[in-house]
Amino acid sequence: MDTLKDAAPSQAAKPAPAHQPAEQQRVLAAQIEQACAQACQAIAPTWPLDRAIAVNPHWSRIGMPLRQVAARMAVLGKIQVFPPREQQLTAWLEGRISATDLVQALRQLPAAQAQGLTPAQCVDALQTSAPVEQLPLLIDVLDQDPERHTRLAWRQAITHQVSQTCAAYFDQHQADWQPERAEGLYAFWRDTLQHDHGIGLLMGLPHLGRAIDALPAKAKDAEQWVMQRLGLSPTVWADYLEAVLLTVNGWASWCAYLAWQAGQEGRSDTHLRELLAIRLAWGALLLECKDDAAAQRAFSALQRAWQQAPQVMKAAEQALVIDEVWQVALELGYQRTLAQKLLSASGPDPVKTDVEVQAAFCIDVRSEPLRRALEAVWPGMQTLGFAGFFGLPVAYTPLATQARRPQLPGLLAPTIEVLDRIATAESFQASAKPEDTAALQSTAARARQTRLALGEQWQAASRWPGAAFSFVEAAGLGYLGKLGQWLMPRQQDRARDDLAGLPARYRPICRPQLAALDLQAKVTLAGRVLHAMGLEQDLAPLVLLVGHGSQSTNNAHAAALDCGACCGQTGEVNARSLAQLLNEASVRAGLLQAAGIAIPDTTVFMAALHNTTTDEIEGFDLDLLPAAARTRWQRLQSVFAQACDQVRRERAGSLQLDPSAPPAELLNQLRRRANDGAQTRPEWGLAGNAAFLIAPRHKSRGVVLNGRSFLHDYEASQDLDGSVLELLMTAPMLVTHWINWQYHASTCDPLHLGSGNKVLHNVVGGSLGVFEGNGGDLRIGLTHQSVHDGQRRMHEPLRLTVVIDAPQAAIEAVIAKHAVVNQLLDNDWLHLWRFESTGFARYRHGDWRPLQWEEQH
Repeated sequence: MDTLKDAAPSQAAKPAPAHQPAEQQRVLAAQIEQACAQACQAIAPTWPLDRAIAVNPHWSRIGMPLRQVAARMAVLGKIQVFPPREQQLTAWLEGRISATDLVQALRQLPAAQAQGLTPAQCVDALQTSAPVEQLPLLIDVLDQDPERHTRLAWRQAITHQVSQTCAAYFDQHQADWQPERAEGLYAFWRDTLQHDHGIGLLMGLPHLGRAIDALPAKAKDAEQWVMQRLGLSPTVWADYLEAVLLTVNGWASWCAYLAWQAGQEGRSDTHLRELLAIRLAWGALLLECKDDAAAQRAFSALQRAWQQAPQVMKAAEQALVIDEVWQVALELGYQRTLAQKLLSASGPDPVKTDVEVQAAFCIDVRSEPLRRALEAVWPGMQTLGFAGFFGLPVAYTPLATQARRPQLPGLLAPTIEVLDRIATAESFQASAKPEDTAALQSTAARARQTRLALGEQWQAASRWPGAAFSFVEAAGLGYLGKLGQWLMPRQQDRARDDLAGLPARYRPICRPQLAALDLQAKVTLAGRVLHAMGLEQDLAPLVLLVGHGSQSTNNAHAAALDCGACCGQTGEVNARSLAQLLNEASVRAGLLQAAGIAIPDTTVFMAALHNTTTDEIEGFDLDLLPAAARTRWQRLQSVFAQACDQVRRERAGSLQLDPSAPPAELLNQLRRRANDGAQTRPEWGLAGNAAFLIAPRHKSRGVVLNGRSFLHDYEASQDLDGSVLELLMTAPMLVTHWINWQYHASTCDPLHLGSGNKVLHNVVGGSLGVFEGNGGDLRIGLTHQSVHDGQRRMHEPLRLTVVIDAPQAAIEAVIAKHAVVNQLLDNDWLHLWRFESTGFARYRHGDWRPLQWEEQH
């Protein structure tokens, strides 16, 4: 393979020499193409801020054992996967991890037994860092100037430059001047660099501009040039390229999201490959700035290091066995308590004829305390857990806008549309005239469009450079009100952003509804949802569909506190759409005829929303309720008040509020926090999540799970073909795994996999993500304030423990059928238990064993 000693520096960035046989060139090109594709496939997507959902940042690597991934991330990107040893030391010294936990963890891990590890060795190791070596990149071995300490490191400078370029290229909402994107990201970067005269000074390369013209004009040429001249073995190419992408992991994850979305729509997207080419092309640029001897030394150092890559990876795996032991030990302490609590559950559900209200909540961990409180306050209420998008694969477009957005888990693509309809209660009656409703719809749409247009003009006036100061001067006292709301936060209700710009008279009658579905499609959808929810029979007179949403102000990451199952939105749209569907007389008649599902005439479905920041419950479309249902809803208000107050008191301590405060004062404090633009911790979201129960409610009824468990109701006796279980293990279980690992990663490595201090955030591109400060890579993951209260961590990095009440054969059938489920289990990304008559069985590597605990000492 050619290296720079075969070419003068001025030739360094030109195409590969043609003296190689054509067939050899084709083979080499194919190998490079495969390595680039493999590296890109290793990057997990990250969703934009306005659709923020939790993602396991290692999702594309779950085909490998967890410890192997931990070693790769450390070697390739200095990324911490297991909890840092200093965190584990604190847990050990505080007694959170007991000596019994440590001994049992050592017994569970064959790798620990093979190394002959003892408890003492593991404890001693907590005083040191894991001895893991990071492999260098070309830019690292080239950056050997004796004066490099006086300037920005080349790795940092390149990350900054690439990041700023990506921010300009991908921004379609924030800047008024938009770049030319027709030629693609790589061409845009190359053109930008030709006009950037500052980057060379930052890097200590005043003549960098001379090298830019030598850059390959096309992205693939850049990839081919660099890889052919690195002199590395093809066996490590994909690893090297993955390490390159990890230097801009934030933007790589954004590009992976674009590819994910394109794949769901049957398209392809090349942005991630172009980003890889950009980072590789930087190596070509730097080579142009080095003399031949310096370049050759750099290549020799790089080749020596990467020749040892397999050994370095293996050594890292061996070194991290101790870290895996401590990960298991931390989890055992929680799991022991979880098992004890579940075995103390209060027993079967009450007789169903006694149930007056059924309330289906999202499985979100924040629903668990509220469900428990409601059941305690009023035994006449039966609560259920179901994925918050309520089984509707929809995309929603607010009235008179083009702002279409998905309202379902990111793993799925929407297949049904939801549109707003302006409709009075009278318009739902058979005697209503369609033309009246259409006229009302048109009038409301025009009014909203006018208001939105005026608002956009007002905002635009402040963005033009020449008008910025005059705008503030002209606005004058108009800004005092806004400032006052920040200095003295009010107690106003949760804002309804989907209604922004709509005149107040239309807001109560603006209703999201399923669009363009014929009766057969509606019946099929309704039957599927009721079957999955276990509500095909024994329906109560009032069935509440309770979505959830958060409330905060001046919070770029607000969507991350909303419903992950609704793609970072509230569950309002899904709950209201489903309630209207299930209340349609024609749909009910169709369900009876097609599926034998009889919904009593006295049963009414109603949509509601749980505000997870203030723990209040809001009802929707009350004007559509029959008199009996409306009376029942009014009677529920005292139940809600008592139950919600109980939950607020449980949460108060973690928010540094007084749990003994009078009910009204405690609620007002939470409302003020929600409306405080300076509040960095309006709520704790899903921090602390650690378990997922797929079981009948009586398996956890009355158990205080401390808001750490996802709860999905499931009756195996009503799922004879196992189809519902398969759905739960391939959709909600994967979503909860994503949530669990986003919190895990943001806690274990906040520098690389968390988004940093939200006080320092600057939003990029309107909704693409954030910078911490004014540069560096795009930050992904959770903010510091989402997992830490300033003194201690609020999230424990535990892998999810999934507990299922279903026959062993049914569970195993799903594992065997779905490779992704098998990978998560066999590669130790989560734990799986099954309820047994007297306890639990634990699944590990294809085998079930009774769950047994060592006696605590």
